[in-house]
Amino acid sequence: MIAGPAVAHAGTGLPGGFIAGVEHPLTGPDHMLAMVSVGLWGYFLGKPLIYLLPMVFPIMMAIGAGVGMAGVNLPPVEIGIAVSVFVLGALILGAVKAPTWIACAVVGLFALFHGYAHGIELPSAADPIGYSLGFVLATGSLHVAGIAIGSLAALPRGETVLRGLGGVVCAIGLGFLWVAAR
Repeated sequence: MIAGPAVAHAGTGLPGGFIAGVEHPLTGPDHMLAMVSVGLWGYFLGKPLIYLLPMVFPIMMAIGAGVGMAGVNLPPVEIGIAVSVFVLGALILGAVKAPTWIACAVVGLFALFHGYAHGIELPSAADPIGYSLGFVLATGSLHVAGIAIGSLAALPRGETVLRGLGGVVCAIGLGFLWVAAR
């Protein structure tokens, strides 16, 4: 569970097209937790962020991929991705109600790191366009899953359970951060 982010982006290139793009976010716990957390935090924040955050993430992820393909250096990407899981979990745990612009800036910044991690590998992919399309589709699906999970807040003690899940995500993010920083 903790070793995943340490090897998620080893720079070996991407093997395939659309299916590989769909599979990556679903099999990478760092990406999966961050993307579900974006949807869940959006649910906590309500309108318009329940709709806006799942749009900001893929747009900024695409920009991050472009930055990576352009060869621009960012701070250590795995640390940025680990911090995204940690902070998003903490925001859910605390049921933090951020203003629209701050929520978009936080999610957008984290999306840059997630996109960058793939942008540096995309030129070596067998089918970079297919991979990108699959990755964006899976990302959107994970955001929707987070929103659906958020609807459990309507149940008795549902919000408490969801905030507890945020705490679990935060703790896992701390583990990712510990591994990435080593």
